[in-house]
Order: sequence, then C-alpha cells, then structure tokens
Amino acid sequence: MKINFTRNNGPVDGIIDQLMETAGDIRRPEFVREMIIASLKAGQEDDEGGDIKLMNSTLKEMRFTSKVFSPYRNVRKVTVFGSARVRAGDPLYEMAGLLGKKLAEAGYMVITGGGAGIMEAVNKGAGPEHSFGVNIRLPFEERPNPVIEGNPRAINYKYFFNRKVAFLKEADAVALFPGGFGTLDEAMEALTLLQTGKRNPMPLVLVDEPGGSYWEHVIRFLEEELLARNFICPSDFAIIERVSSALSALETIQRFYRRYHSMRYVRGRLVIRLTTPLRREEVQRLAEQFQDILVAGGGIVSTGALEEERDDGDVIDLPRLAVDFNRRDFGRLRSLINAINDL
Repeated sequence: MKINFTRNNGPVDGIIDQLMETAGDIRRPEFVREMIIASLKAGQEDDEGGDIKLMNSTLKEMRFTSKVFSPYRNVRKVTVFGSARVRAGDPLYEMAGLLGKKLAEAGYMVITGGGAGIMEAVNKGAGPEHSFGVNIRLPFEERPNPVIEGNPRAINYKYFFNRKVAFLKEADAVALFPGGFGTLDEAMEALTLLQTGKRNPMPLVLVDEPGGSYWEHVIRFLEEELLARNFICPSDFAIIERVSSALSALETIQRFYRRYHSMRYVRGRLVIRLTTPLRREEVQRLAEQFQDILVAGGGIVSTGALEEERDDGDVIDLPRLAVDFNRRDFGRLRSLINAINDL
C-alpha cells in the first residue's frame, strides 16, 4: 500500500498510534509519527540498501547526539577547531590550553573533535567535566585524546555531516585556530551558515599567535578574490573577528553576550532577547542606524515576551526588541547586535 504523511493510511495509522502509546512517554508524538512514516516509506522505496543504511546510521547518531547534549542546554558552549598536528610546547598548543582553561573558569563548556593537537590542548585546559568530544571514525585516526577517551560526553560519528551539525548546532561561539583542510572546511561551513542566516548569530573568532599570518592570508584571499568579484558583501566581514591571544578570544565571546541573550522569529518578525532593557532613545537610534536592514515601513521597538514565547516558556522574563528584519543581510544583523552590546 502507498503510505502518506496525512492520516489516510487506514490500519497503519492505528498501529503507529498504538505503538507510541505502548512505548509510553513519547514527547512530540506528531513528529515521532512522521519519523515512523518516513522510515516505512524509505523501506518501501529502497532498492539496494545503501540509502537506507545511511538514513539509519544518521538517525541513530543524531538521536545519541541529542541525548548527550540535552542535559547541558542551559550551559553556553564554545566549539574550538584547529590542527591535530600541533604538539605540546608549540605556542598555538599553549594558547589553546589557556583558552580552554579560561572558558571553563568563565562558566563555558568546550566542544572539540576529540583528537590530538589543538583539540587535546583545549580539552586539557577546560578539564573533562567541561569538555565534549565529537570524534570521527577514520581508518587512520588515532585514539581520542586522554581527556575525551571514556568521557560520558564523547560521541563517535561515522559521517562528517552529522558531526558538523553537533559542532555548530550546540555552539554559542566558535574559535578557529590554524589547521588543515578540516579546519578550513569547518570555517567555511560556519561562515556560510552565519552569512545565510541558517544559524543564529554567534561569535566566530579566528585565533592565531602574535605575529601569525595564517588567518591574515585567509582574509586577504576573501578580500582580494571573493569581495573583489562581488561574490560576498563588505558587511559579511562583520561575522568574523581576529584575535592574537586566548584572553582576547574570551573577551570577544563574552562581549557578544554582554547584553544580547538570544533571538528567534515569531510570525516572521525577529525578536532579540536582551539581558537588560534599552532606553527609548537608544532603541530609536538603532532603528535609524539600521534602517537599511528593515522591511519597508518597518522599525525596531521594545517589547516583552510575545504570546508564542509565553506559550513555549521561552525566557519570558527578559526584555526584547522586535525587529522588522528583512532576513537578507546577516552581516549587518551582527553589526546591530554589536551596537546593542556597546550601548
């Protein structure tokens, strides 16, 4: 029989409902039902087995990712990328260890790839109780670093794309140290998600040793090749911040959350949650300064929690700004957040 997501599957719908009732404690049953339907449809459509194996592994990996991270949803986390080939004693290794230590002392947890080099240094600095390791299974990969091996917050992935989701979905900031193809891949992934608004704004900090040229060359390439050809916009560079010390990286991350708390869209309108309210004249000044990213006739106004936020219990006590954002220029949106934090 042909199975549909709508409720016209006859006895199949009843069996799925009975299955969820028997299992018990199913949260968001409407989504679980659709996942079961999708699995049944995949089973009917699969010819050779490769696609359904991929879907099966992906679902199991994402389910376990959610299980590991869910107890720590209220703790801010910083994902740190960098080369696995940097060894103890290298200035970058020492900087990464200090950053991990300072982040933990400031109340953050760290997420790394769980391997050697920069990842090991950050995990050592933060300590096992403040560390996550999202490792990838490779035929030539070494064992996880000593901080992550056996850690209950360690996850091993078969697929890079699932691992990327964990790195960026769970992060409140990203720090990138110099590294190889993997580091550059993650840098471009993070930049793309932030530039297109597929990921809410967060600090993206490029860290190098004093006098280092790694990120200088990368940014020069972006300017001389991408920007010069109009492949990107000047405002896209607001997404990136360069620093040359662990303390500067920490200060950059903390400054981002000085007044800005979080954001969400409600009925297509951007709602920015703040830790402290703004004065009326400050809000008016922001509306004038960032008129270019508002829809025609739109504005920026102070507000409390909207009805949908109250229904969800979504940090309802915080003051807010309702912004008629055009959902196009996310570099300028980052500049708006910077301006809010500077008031």
